[in-house]
Amino acid sequence: MVAKRPLGRTGMEITRVGFGAWAIGGGEWSFGWGSQEDTESIAAIRHAVEVGINWVDTAAVYGLGHSEEVVATALEVFSDADRPSVFTKCGLRWDDRDPMAPARRVGRPESIREEAELSLKRLRTDRIDLYQMHWPPEDGTPIEEYWGTLLELRQEGVIAAAGLSNHSADQVQAAERLGHVDSVQPPLSLINRQAAADLIPWCRDHETGVIVYSPMQSGLLTGAFTAERVAGLPEDDWRRRSGEFTVNLEQNLALAEALRPVAERHGVTQAAIAVAWTLVWPGVTGAIVGARRPDQVDSWLPAADLELTDEDLDELAAAIEATGAGSGPVRPPSGA
Repeated sequence: MVAKRPLGRTGMEITRVGFGAWAIGGGEWSFGWGSQEDTESIAAIRHAVEVGINWVDTAAVYGLGHSEEVVATALEVFSDADRPSVFTKCGLRWDDRDPMAPARRVGRPESIREEAELSLKRLRTDRIDLYQMHWPPEDGTPIEEYWGTLLELRQEGVIAAAGLSNHSADQVQAAERLGHVDSVQPPLSLINRQAAADLIPWCRDHETGVIVYSPMQSGLLTGAFTAERVAGLPEDDWRRRSGEFTVNLEQNLALAEALRPVAERHGVTQAAIAVAWTLVWPGVTGAIVGARRPDQVDSWLPAADLELTDEDLDELAAAIEATGAGSGPVRPPSGA
């Protein structure tokens, strides 16, 4: 049985780790991870559900609709009782004629409603369990309009819960004044720690769920990367352009190596330690963890029940400071 926590006030109890479906969108779009076989993706999702994970996180833009379609195919074998919750996102629109062009951040109410209809069709469902605005829009739409639209969709029963991804604490507070924010989705890892400074504490105090993404920093903290492997990433893998995989690679790999002794003490992988660290922070409900094969699920699944000691957290904080990796608070509070 995988440990669970309540997702804010939604009434949902979610496992402390969820299946992240970004990479299974495949390549040939601006933030793809290189080519990916759908059969492996489907096997990975089904394995995750079979071992107890009860939610899948995807987005319309992942693979330009393809990730949602793969998720639907993977879940068609499960009964309603066994089917996991599916969380998806809106607010990024793309041009099918130019798939490598960056998606536009759009917040117009009519666009959000159209996106919801399209996601329902791709997911082959009549209700989205959690619908999140992927990024603050860049088309001039004020938060009152786009958040108001998500609140309307929740009221209408099109979605069960509404959330905000990649929004600041100030933006979430502004949305909360209009209607309760069920959940937020910020990045959080041993490298990217900024959300722990203000957003996550605010959510803890306001009964807003927190599902963090990239706890393994897109694979960097798994211990599987070397400078040579990074250099060999496919041309259509977005990580080739990421500062964490280029400018900051040396200190990030040093931090990943520092996870090894902690992992050995607990008898788990470095990936599991990286994920477990994010779950220690008060206010974090669960972590979204990606996988492209079933065995990758097994590598991080123990994080859901892993208890890091104060000594572990001290050692990891010292490693962060010694390597100079990332930014943000280096350690959860003692006794958290």
